[in-house]
Order: sequence, then structure tokens, then C-alpha cells
Amino acid sequence: MSGPKYRAGALPYRLLAALWVFLTPAVAVADMIGHGGPVKSVQVSSDGRQAVSGSFDYSVVLWDLDSQRPIRTFVEHDGAVNSVALLPDDARVLSGGDDGTLILIRLSDGAVLRRFEGHDSKVSSVAVSADGTLAASGGWDRTVRIWDLNTGTEIRALNGHDSNVNSVSFSPDGARLLSGSYDTTLRMWNVADGLMLWKRPYHDFGVNSAAFTPDGRYLVSVSTDETVRIWDAAVGEEIARLTGHEGSVLAVAIDAEGHRAATAGIGGPIFLWDLEQRRFIRALRGHGAPVWSLAFLPDGSRLLSGGTDDVIKVWDLASGMAIGRSVGKGDEFVGEGRGAELFSKCSACHNLAVDGGNKAGPSLHGLFGRRAGSFPGYKYSAALQDSDIIWSEKTIDALFTEGPQHYTPGTKMPLQRMPDAADREALIGFLKEATDAER
Repeated sequence: MSGPKYRAGALPYRLLAALWVFLTPAVAVADMIGHGGPVKSVQVSSDGRQAVSGSFDYSVVLWDLDSQRPIRTFVEHDGAVNSVALLPDDARVLSGGDDGTLILIRLSDGAVLRRFEGHDSKVSSVAVSADGTLAASGGWDRTVRIWDLNTGTEIRALNGHDSNVNSVSFSPDGARLLSGSYDTTLRMWNVADGLMLWKRPYHDFGVNSAAFTPDGRYLVSVSTDETVRIWDAAVGEEIARLTGHEGSVLAVAIDAEGHRAATAGIGGPIFLWDLEQRRFIRALRGHGAPVWSLAFLPDGSRLLSGGTDDVIKVWDLASGMAIGRSVGKGDEFVGEGRGAELFSKCSACHNLAVDGGNKAGPSLHGLFGRRAGSFPGYKYSAALQDSDIIWSEKTIDALFTEGPQHYTPGTKMPLQRMPDAADREALIGFLKEATDAER
């Protein structure tokens, strides 16, 4: 059998630099397109009909899984969104971001129901208890915090980790809380009183993500040490170690039956594992970039994955193939030529039509001659709200020459540069025609 090796012990650790890709590859068939930056988190509703995702582009997106199209985009954070968690009613979503806050949003109309503040640094992970009354968060301030979702108050902060907390997860009964950290440890907490039930250094390097099986008996964790490990949740004893990933393993998801786990990371494909037999099932290949987030559909037939290529892929697990609609000229005004090809990367975040609505970014209709930060109905960052930039050939050229982070510091626009002058000219020519074109 080809694939990962199933021997005990960790593979030699490989220090791999995660490089941000400034211009993503062309969008492929079956990609769910709507984010303008790496997809950090994804979760599926209990009926399997919708999904929510959070991204480096500061946005949370609600998706229809039948059509694989975005329903609504919420831009409420002032930083990258690292984690999302649906409440049990599937009507609200909790998100945590680089701005150090948690935000509870009603999905039907985008209303912000509550903001939770208390972390001194970025929030890397959020979780919601099965009864929908409690939330948990892990932050780079080295704390785990438990919140009352009904009142918005912090119940307690759990201290003890020696480095960034990357993962939090409630047990299915809500009585225990699992946390994983760059300090190499998993820790189990009693939710009622905040006491630590057990902890030991479990991985050779930092823990990136960890989750309970649906029955609460086992844990699966993934790490920068390239391993996937299975644990007895009651006592923290290691049961199995699965190897084969090359590079940091960033994400783990477990299906609703607790039979399979999916794992993915910096290098290589997504791996599917049989948790009962503790063996490799198959590899899913297609992202070609680091994968940060995974989620099974409730019936176990499909898997969602999101990563640094800014898209979410839908995998049919019986065939191992990415599936879905074809993205093309029927979705947007596209046109022909190099400029249109380059704009296909921008269309993940921007509409062109005056009545097309806003995505993660504002509509570009009437762009030339418009002051930055002025399109109606879009919630801009303060950097653009106060800007005196007027969009023109010159200013758009400067934007992509220098990159948004330098030309408009504090912007929500993803880090993108276009170093080739001919490409910039082609894109600007396309935009001059398309942004005022009749629809």
C-alpha cells in the first residue's frame, strides 16, 4: 500500500516556512469562492445544508452548500478571523479574530448580538458547548477563557499554558474543556470550577488543533511535529500515533460517527484515517497550498477544506474527488484577455455591478474617480474611511505596486502585490471598462 507509514514514533521534524502567496492560482472547478484571503476555519450546520467560514480577509461567510455559493458576508472584526463556531440552533455564529474579540452574529440579518472582550492578544480558537449556553476561547495571551453566551460575561480565565493557545474544544457533554498550545501540551479542564484535570507534554512541538470524538472517550490532536495522535480522554494516555504528513499538521476534523478523522497541514494532501483500525484510508489532493480548516458533513459523505489558496473545496469521500459547480462567465461579468484573467482573482471579494451587492470587499462599480472608502453599504476599516485617496489609474497602479499593507495601512484588503507592470496595466484597462459597464 502506498501512503503514510504506520510506525510508532514521530517523523523527523522539518522546519517549513509558511509563505503567503500574494497572487493565488487560477480558481478551479468545484471551489467555493467568496473569500479574499486564507480560509482559517469552516463549520457545517447540523442539517448539512449550510456552512460558515472565517478568513484572513476579516470576514465570516455564510454558504449554501447545495449551490456552493455565498449567501451573506459579515465583516465585523478588525483583523483576520481565525475561528468560527455555529450555535446549536444554526441561527447564530461565534467568531474569534486577530483583534482579540469574540463576536456573536445572527445569520439571518447579520446583527451583532454580542461582543466578548478580555483577551490581550489574538483569539485563535473558539468553541460552543452542546447546549449553547457557554463559549470557550483560546488566545495568544496564553489563556483559555469561558464565557456566558446569554449575558456576554466572562465566567473565568484558565491560566497555565506557557505559550499561545491554538485550540479549544468542549467535550460532547459540556463538562470538560480541552486546550492545545504551542507549549506542546494538551490540557483538560473541568468546566464547572476551572480546575485542571490533567496535563503533560504530549507532542514534540506545538499542538495546532485537537478535538473530541463524538462519544467523548477519545481525543485526536495534530502538531508541528508532523504527527497525528489519538488519546484516552479520561486520563490523557496516548493510544496511537499516525505518521505520514510532511510538515506541520494544522487541522483535524472527526466525522459524526467517530469512525474517521481528516487531517491536513503545510505540505501535501489531506489524509483520511480510520480511527477504529488506526490506519490510513486515502489522500485527497488538490489544494496545492497549506490547508488550515476541515469539516465533515453530518452524513459523512463529504468533507470541506479551506486553506491558503483562499477557497473552500468540497470532497466526495467515496470517490476522493473534489465536486461542485463550475465557476465561470455565468457568475460574473468576466470578459476576455489578460486583464479579465487577472480580475478573476479579485472577483472572490468584489462585484462589478452597481446592484450586485458587496462581498468580502465593496463593489467596484464606478471605481474610477471615487474616493476610497465611500461605496454605500460597505463597512470599511478606519484606514479607508479616513482616506483622501481618489481611485485612478495612478493610485490603483500604486496600490498593487506597493501592496495594500503599505499603500493603505490598516486596510482589510488581503496582502497582494502585482510586480509585473504589464499585468498592472492590463488589469487597470479591464477595470476602466468593466466598472462602468452596463449590466
